[in-house]
Amino acid sequence: MSPAFLPGAMIGILGSGQLGQMLALEARRMGYGIAVFSPDADTPCGRIADREIVAPYSDLDAVRAFAASVDVVTYEFENVPSETVAAIESVGVSVRPGANVLHVAQNRLREKAFFVSLGIATPPFAPVRTAGSIAEAVGVTGLPAVLKTVGSGYDGKGQRTVRTGDEAIVAFAELGGVECVLEGFVRFAWEGSVVAARGVSGDFAHYGLVRNEHALSILDVTTAPAPDASPALAQEAIDATRRIMDALDVVGVLCVEFFVTPEGELLANEMAPRPHNSGHWTQNGAITNQFEQQLRAVCGLPLGDTAMTQPGAAIANLLGDLWDNGEPDFAAMLRDFPGAKLHLYGKREARPGRKMGHIVAIAPTPEAAREHALAARARLTRQ
Repeated sequence: MSPAFLPGAMIGILGSGQLGQMLALEARRMGYGIAVFSPDADTPCGRIADREIVAPYSDLDAVRAFAASVDVVTYEFENVPSETVAAIESVGVSVRPGANVLHVAQNRLREKAFFVSLGIATPPFAPVRTAGSIAEAVGVTGLPAVLKTVGSGYDGKGQRTVRTGDEAIVAFAELGGVECVLEGFVRFAWEGSVVAARGVSGDFAHYGLVRNEHALSILDVTTAPAPDASPALAQEAIDATRRIMDALDVVGVLCVEFFVTPEGELLANEMAPRPHNSGHWTQNGAITNQFEQQLRAVCGLPLGDTAMTQPGAAIANLLGDLWDNGEPDFAAMLRDFPGAKLHLYGKREARPGRKMGHIVAIAPTPEAAREHALAARARLTRQ
């Protein structure tokens, strides 16, 4: 086992948004230093870090200098160029999770094929590299289907729902004519995810299967544990997540998103090799939250206890739309819902669809936690 990086070490973070911010806050609490590398300045993570290096990921000299100033590197989003990771590793600094994990997670075709190679079911899918290949892809997936770019897509970006072959041709052009994957439309009963961590020695800890509800392809509400999941289904999702993490030799936190069909079949949709929005409930609802767990794993420390602090927990996301009519009434929400926990990311500008924060609620049941989180969010705009 590699020597642990103990408190006092310097943690490098690639990316500077809210996930990096929440990791940095945990690192601060545990006595670590933080350096962040990002093309953007004045960011949520950068304002907390000891050092904020603002440069393109393609500036490999700057990347190598950054790497030489830290002990270990992790990232807050998976679209970091592989050349950036290779430059860091060239100076002898570990990137956790490693480049092989990014290679799979950055490409939806590779990701789906990887799931299948492990015996994990997915929706039907086929590559679309030219407009001429669409008809063949439709023959595999059927219609309706979802056309997605193979890379750089999240929160509904880089994808189109198509119902006819002609719509697929138009959508392919709208997406830039880049390599895509066509995925068969799944009439699922609900969506879920598993957030888990894996340490340097292969130790594994998970937060169970949660239920996710989306609005306009953006995560809206997460309920933990998933109220509709049988113990057998939850264990199947956990086992699939561990299989993925072991096969990739992941060191860090990873989330796998699933569809659950009306017949109870579990289908893997995608993975994110980092903390995930659906794991934010752990900040107040678990003994060790997902960001501390990421820090522990990346630094080679023992993983923490993932037990829930109450039997139910939930999050309600706060998008920029809440600011359309002025500042939300945070004081009223905190007064009327004293048990709800407000997490804001410190973003300077509120825009529709932009994640600005979230509310966490814990309760004796998952259903009660969900109701509490939604009521607290509604109070932000109620007159």
